[in-house]
Amino acid sequence: MIKSELVQIIHARNSHLFLRDVENIVSAIFDEITETLAEGNRVELRGFGAFSVKNRPARTGRNPRTGDTVEVEEKWVPFFKTGKELRERLNSQK
Repeated sequence: MIKSELVQIIHARNSHLFLRDVENIVSAIFDEITETLAEGNRVELRGFGAFSVKNRPARTGRNPRTGDTVEVEEKWVPFFKTGKELRERLNSQK
């Protein structure tokens, strides 16, 4: 699912809301999650999961095409851990 599909589904379930308002709400939520992660904080959505950032230290890597060694800089990457409800729902018998 992409962002525009999510907006369409929310709008279909809440026809009393204008489409542009739903777009603004979804964008505001994603922007807030992004901003919070950029500050190094954690975002937890109960029953769904938690977003956090993890540090990947600098290392020596390898260029797969040439085999040459390459220095890879330290970086921060987003990380998502599923919540208990979501994990149980995904693993339940159908």
